[in-house]
Amino acid sequence: MKKDIHPADYRTVMFEDMSSGAVFLIGSTIHTKETGTHEGKEYPKVVVEISSKSHPFYTGEDRTLDKTGRVEKFKQRVAAAKNK
Repeated sequence: MKKDIHPADYRTVMFEDMSSGAVFLIGSTIHTKETGTHEGKEYPKVVVEISSKSHPFYTGEDRTLDKTGRVEKFKQRVAAAKNK
């Protein structure tokens, strides 16, 4: 690999999937204040909602993720529209 082509803040970052708990170590320049430990080493940590370990397209599973109550909000909007 060529030397001095990566930015100065390029380092290994831990990405953690909050749905499946999977952890990925990837070289990145993303800025984060969190840190996490993986196999005894500490890395900057980024939490993601969906990755290839939890996305239905890659896993073949049918999952419903409703972290922010989107379904309830939709049902409330439909009920309000019917009342008008």
